Amino acid sequence: MKIIFKIIAFIEGISYILLMTLGLYFKYFLNNELYVKLLGMPHGILFVLYIILAFILRKQEDWAKKDFTIILFASLVPFGTFYIDKKYLRKN
Repeated sequence: MKIIFKIIAFIEGISYILLMTLGLYFKYFLNNELYVKLLGMPHGILFVLYIILAFILRKQEDWAKKDFTIILFASLVPFGTFYIDKKYLRKN
């Protein structure tokens, strides 16, 4: 389950960065909402999967309340999921 969470966290992080860069660039500078529409739904699904998997893994990984809060909050911050992978998911 942890490997699935790592993969979802990575893809969610990439989708968030693409949405915030390409999507918003095309929307606000080129007046074309196509990329926001194309990237928005997959990112939303990945975001929800990230949150659900975090709740599932909480007990399995024995994350403290503070750590779990950081893990959840990281999904809202660009590059946050990459930090989570390095700090919490690479532990043995």
